[in-house]
Amino acid sequence: MQVCIVYAGADRNGAKLKTLSEGFAKGLEAQGHQVDIISAYDEGTRLTLYDYVIMGAEPVSFFSAKIPDAVSKFLAQAGTVSGKRCLAFIPSCLRKGKTLQNLMKAMEREGMILKLSEIIRKPDEAMAIGKRLNVERNN
Repeated sequence: MQVCIVYAGADRNGAKLKTLSEGFAKGLEAQGHQVDIISAYDEGTRLTLYDYVIMGAEPVSFFSAKIPDAVSKFLAQAGTVSGKRCLAFIPSCLRKGKTLQNLMKAMEREGMILKLSEIIRKPDEAMAIGKRLNVERNN
């Protein structure tokens, strides 16, 4: 299956989210899936060909629960995302519940079907979730 991991850090770099995304990728690749990791700041990327989308975002500041505007902009121009099965994740932060809720709302606004949502602390956790994540169509 084709899986895409999209991450949007508080800044363009998003090193923490990139590390977590690589953990997801290792776990999914261990299951035999093809995985691509994309920054939400990269324009022109289409999600139409992917069977499953994993999206991660972190709050724009330490005390905030707001996610980067790049998430909404990316999803709006990413092709056909309506009806895509997906997972939302955020790194552990101060206002994690509200931050995760904001990410899920942005994804659902585009018609994506959320199957799971996670708050992740370490790349090892992301890899473990990736190893047991069922991305098959019959879910």
